[in-house]
Amino acid sequence: MARRRQAESNVSIWDRANSFNRLLEHRTRLGICVLLARNDALTFSRLKSLLKETDGSLGAHLRKLEDENYLVVEKEFRDRKPTSWYSLTRDGRKALEEHLEALGRLIAEVGA
Repeated sequence: MARRRQAESNVSIWDRANSFNRLLEHRTRLGICVLLARNDALTFSRLKSLLKETDGSLGAHLRKLEDENYLVVEKEFRDRKPTSWYSLTRDGRKALEEHLEALGRLIAEVGA
């Protein structure tokens, strides 16, 4: 009987894990969204510094989030240097909230 309850519990945990947003499962993309949720906008340089990513890696992650309409980029020149500002969209904020809620439910169930 205990095995059956444990198996049912594992299925429930697995179902919770399946409700995660696959795009936000990567630590860098999750980090980008969390940072942008706490700030109106951040530059590429600032994100790179905070996340300790290379230009290529960060650019690829930002592109994936941009392709899903989770963030927008505004480009400008400052002191004759190009600067890219990233901010979270409404879709990105919603996706982040749902992903964090799914993580919270999983943690609560495991801790119960």
